[in-house]
Amino acid sequence: MFDWIAQPESWAALATLTLLETVLGIDNIIFISILAGKLPADRRSRARRLGLLLAMGTRILLLMSLAWILKLTRPLFSVFGQAFSGRDLILVLGGLFLLAKSTFEIHDSLEGSTTRAARGPQPRSRGCSSRSRSSTSSSRSIR
Repeated sequence: MFDWIAQPESWAALATLTLLETVLGIDNIIFISILAGKLPADRRSRARRLGLLLAMGTRILLLMSLAWILKLTRPLFSVFGQAFSGRDLILVLGGLFLLAKSTFEIHDSLEGSTTRAARGPQPRSRGCSSRSRSSTSSSRSIR
């Protein structure tokens, strides 16, 4: 039961998980504090506590679901002699999703002007002055 204590891989995984949880916890604190800061003063403390409680609960549920996914090792089917389990399917589908999502994001950042034009006009950003907007629009019309 406690065989993992003697394995360096287990300690490396624990250290990695601890570091990730710390970074995500700090990120949650910053984000929730920013959002709670927009509320009236009498509701800020309650909003911070509720937000952190929900963030912690969500993280615990995700870790529990990850532990469940890692146990899905029973082969479901076989293709060309290679057995596939539920865990394998989730990893493959997740990898394909990440590849597709990154491809769409890269395509949108490179070819954004044509896809944004198809979506219609976008609201102007608040931080942009009228002078820089006019220079930007005039430089577009020159092309």
